[in-house]
Amino acid sequence: MTRRMRRSFSKEFKEQMVQLHASGKPRAEIIKEYELTPSSIDKWVRQYHESGSLQEKDNRTPEQ
Repeated sequence: MTRRMRRSFSKEFKEQMVQLHASGKPRAEIIKEYELTPSSIDKWVRQYHESGSLQEKDNRTPEQ
């Protein structure tokens, strides 16, 4: 099994993926179509719903 290169995604791309998920597009289709990992989409959706933001600094606890 080959290892994937680490990719970075823009804030806009992440928001678009979250909106696709929120509009009812199946998670599996988003993952397959955009070649994402399940953990990435799950993390973006969770962050967006918890804080309304996808930026790391907005999703840290006060202790961090």
